[in-house]
Amino acid sequence: MNEINLPDVLAEVNAVFDDYERALTTNDVPVLDRLFWDSEHTLRYGATENLYGFAAIQAFRQGRPANNLEREITARAITTFGRDFAVANVEFCRTGSPRIGRQSQTWVRLPEGWKVVAAHVSLMG
Repeated sequence: MNEINLPDVLAEVNAVFDDYERALTTNDVPVLDRLFWDSEHTLRYGATENLYGFAAIQAFRQGRPANNLEREITARAITTFGRDFAVANVEFCRTGSPRIGRQSQTWVRLPEGWKVVAAHVSLMG
């Protein structure tokens, strides 16, 4: 399949992922909301919560504490498949924590732009 990591699509997904990372670490909730698919089918498995549907994800974002959000991404892999589907995976660490975090996202290009349709965050012991 020669449609893996088409340069223009890969650049788009890297840029939207960078927008997500900036919004995450600055607690820019409107941008985070904009980047997730507004659907009951969207899901996010967090380090301590399972969220089903955009409304649950939005409520979590609005209610979470806005401290200790900075993180260092230590590994990043983004792969696109065709023009409308991508996966993003990162490893990260936070200052003062020995635990390694992992995040995976499934991105889909919808009529309104690139959206996260599924996400998973976990911490290694």
